[in-house]
Amino acid sequence: MGTMDIEIKLQNTKTRKKEVFEPINASNVRMYVCGPTVYDRAHLGNARPVVVFDVLFRLLREVYGTAEVTYARNFTDVDDKINARATESGRQIGDITAETTQWFLDDMGELGALQPDHMPRATEYIPQMVAMIGNLIAKGHAYAAEGHVLFAVDSWKESYGKLSGRSVDDMIAGARVEVAPYKKNPMDFVLWKPSTDDLPGWDSPWGRGRPGWHIECSAMSYELLGGTFDIHGGGNDLMFPHHENEIAQSCCANGDDSFARYWLHNEMLQVEGKKMSKSLGNFFTVRDLLDQGYPGEVIRLVFLQTHYRKPMDWTDKKAKEAEATLRKWRALTAGIEPASSAAAAVLAALADDLNTAGVIAELHKLAAAGDAAGLLASANLLGLLTEEMGAWAAGPSVDLSGYEESLFKARQNAMETKDFSEVDRLKAALIEAGLEVRMSKAGVELVPGPGFDPAKLEAL
Repeated sequence: MGTMDIEIKLQNTKTRKKEVFEPINASNVRMYVCGPTVYDRAHLGNARPVVVFDVLFRLLREVYGTAEVTYARNFTDVDDKINARATESGRQIGDITAETTQWFLDDMGELGALQPDHMPRATEYIPQMVAMIGNLIAKGHAYAAEGHVLFAVDSWKESYGKLSGRSVDDMIAGARVEVAPYKKNPMDFVLWKPSTDDLPGWDSPWGRGRPGWHIECSAMSYELLGGTFDIHGGGNDLMFPHHENEIAQSCCANGDDSFARYWLHNEMLQVEGKKMSKSLGNFFTVRDLLDQGYPGEVIRLVFLQTHYRKPMDWTDKKAKEAEATLRKWRALTAGIEPASSAAAAVLAALADDLNTAGVIAELHKLAAAGDAAGLLASANLLGLLTEEMGAWAAGPSVDLSGYEESLFKARQNAMETKDFSEVDRLKAALIEAGLEVRMSKAGVELVPGPGFDPAKLEAL
């Protein structure tokens, strides 16, 4: 069991309020998060909800107990983007989705994300989706037309749009909805669509076809967590239409108005102050950054410095600072046993709608106070300073003071002789080894950067 006397508060998108989290059943706490569509490497934006909800998963386990919490996150492995990728590459769809699913798990593992208890793949739950669609038709919430099955938004008009705060009429006015002759209302959305012979397809009462995107999460969450569960999360780009449509389907199919009780949405990610896009050249996959020498633990700490409901800006400067912080903390906690639990102030900040920025401020205080055991236990709760995450920092710890001294002396010399060639040579060699060189009147400070290679210093 966990420490259930802690009160968790979460900002519920559904009510627009921060609410005290009260699980339906404290010994069976359930969370569902929308996972990736697997056709390529996960980009930095895809990683944000993974890290955010990993932190919530860790907090729930801390408070309610590991065995009492169930976390499900799906893989969308049937999708038009995957079909297009298969067509252009000439590869089998199953090969592409198997490979990209493993890439996702490997890359997220490097960011310290625990694997959810359930990771359902859409293609494994087609019969459940077909059954749910049949149920919606039987209850008058869906209709078949020209090989398609569509959800009838009018059948649930008074509730549709509550999550995103829009009315159906507003949505129609401002929507870029797919116009199709077989739709009764332009907002009706696809539950099932026909497949041609060259596309993945399954037999159904409406002919050979494949599910629409939204139905998969409704069918899988119902199967794994039940008709009503505690938390549903995802990026705020999914609020409409994906989550709105999930609520409509699930409430109508299950015959009640509950489904998920708390809805959490994380904000989007930028790179160096701009929206990430291939055209701006600031589009990174997680693997790109790992390959460039940014350790997963550093990426994780940068993510956690921003509250999940604020837009997050990934910058190289933040990464360098995070790396320096982690090296300091790792040096302080080396060989130390963690305290029996995280510091009370850390738990309080985390329980306040996942205030990770507040938690990190508390970690800095623990480090400043020299409380290595408290720092370690508290950082571990956030998935930081763990043994698994430490390989990057475990390289030989190099004493840089000698190099700092010789550069400082060379600089003093150069001031007198006006010949800066030796200073430039040393500085270039240190930068080449992956060190950031900070020079001031007071002295020289060398800060190891993401690609620091101590072997390159031997030439000096």
